[in-house]
Amino acid sequence: MSVVIIGGNECMVRRYKDLCREYRCSAKVFPKQNSSLKGIGSPDLMVLFTGTVSHKMVRNALNETKGQKVRVVRSNTSSMCALKNILEENVEAAYV
Repeated sequence: MSVVIIGGNECMVRRYKDLCREYRCSAKVFPKQNSSLKGIGSPDLMVLFTGTVSHKMVRNALNETKGQKVRVVRSNTSSMCALKNILEENVEAAYV
């Protein structure tokens, strides 16, 4: 399962990826807006940490995945606990 995380803290990127790896997911993390979000691809799950990301970046991320079957989960906090809860709810039991 592939996961894309939009927002969050730059210093937590490695920890986000490690937690996703524990759930047998591959993760791409975009903590801040680069020139574009073309590297998103077609993930199975997109996590939007709305507390640490701009509205423009949210719109850009949603536009990049428009027309694809992507589960979008929004979380106001960008903590490890919040990400763990999201992964527990959205990753199939076969992966855990």
